[in-house]
Amino acid sequence: MAIKQKNIFVVDDDELMAAMLKDHLLKNPLNKVTVFNTGEDCIKNLHLGPDIIFLDYELDSINTAAADGYQILQQIKKLDKDVQVIMLSSQDEYGKALQTVVKGALEYVVKGDDAFKRIDRILGE
Repeated sequence: MAIKQKNIFVVDDDELMAAMLKDHLLKNPLNKVTVFNTGEDCIKNLHLGPDIIFLDYELDSINTAAADGYQILQQIKKLDKDVQVIMLSSQDEYGKALQTVVKGALEYVVKGDDAFKRIDRILGE
């Protein structure tokens, strides 16, 4: 069985977090990673066929006019129900996690010390 390249989108308005996640994901040379700082930019580029989207729950924390991650998740799932979305959040809140999984997110990962280890487990790396 051939190993397939993963087309991954990282959507986070925190440029440092987005850069750190991109660098971590690129440790696997088969990963192709594209970063977007708004959910709207992600939606505009869904035609590029991402396999996985890492989506920040608090996308509107820097630009309050932007849609938040929960709103973007719902739009993504309307346009492509098969793409895997992993929500990222700095808040460890059960209600938010459940809400996103009900709307189609594969996982809800809390940003922190073990976030990259958990992401590696999700990706099977």
